[in-house]
Amino acid sequence: MNEDLFVQTLAEKGIILSDTQIGQFKRYYELLVEWNEKMNLTAITELKEVYLKHFYDSISLAFYSNLSDVKTVCDVGAGAGFPSIPLKICFPHLHITIVDSLNKRITFLENLSKELQLSDTHFVHSRAEDFGQEGTYREMFDLVTARAVARLSVLAELCVPLVKKGGQFIALKAANAKDEFEQAEKALTTLGVELDTVHHFQLPIEESDRTIFLLNKVKATPKKYPRKAGVPNKSPIQ
Repeated sequence: MNEDLFVQTLAEKGIILSDTQIGQFKRYYELLVEWNEKMNLTAITELKEVYLKHFYDSISLAFYSNLSDVKTVCDVGAGAGFPSIPLKICFPHLHITIVDSLNKRITFLENLSKELQLSDTHFVHSRAEDFGQEGTYREMFDLVTARAVARLSVLAELCVPLVKKGGQFIALKAANAKDEFEQAEKALTTLGVELDTVHHFQLPIEESDRTIFLLNKVKATPKKYPRKAGVPNKSPIQ
């Protein structure tokens, strides 16, 4: 997916990019490749693949969720900024908080945000388990999302405590999504969310499978969650 097709395909979905936004994506790509030579941000560096598998894939969340009604977004384990930075470029009104456990990635994101002149972005170096217990952030976000971080039963424990009641947790998944959801149902109920909708689609061109789960926060998360660092992964809620 080259830049022109990227812009055209988003326009068909109702997302019209300005020249400034197109330029931001171009600079994002340049910085991603430049910094990737110094640290391991992504295995995907070819332009057409970045625009498809990182930029477009990240923005696909907005095809199924009305982000005009959302103000605060937390992205857990965003790595090189996916999905939240592409969403921020498309929807500048969003206030983005990214938490990541590796300080080098936070440094990249801070520099990226300055280069792209993004406002209302906040970057936190922390383990997600610790971050979710901080009063400043717990149950404070309209929308919490994550992409390619962990299986859903684990991911929910890291993300749901950050969602305010009435907000949403949106998980972007690829293969085995149905099995993941079935294994995570007890965890989702325990943590205080219930399924709103699930959307299956294929990325353009390569036609790889994608699944997006939209889950509504219907009650407060018990204070014991998230548990201490490493515990959710070793012992998911059953």
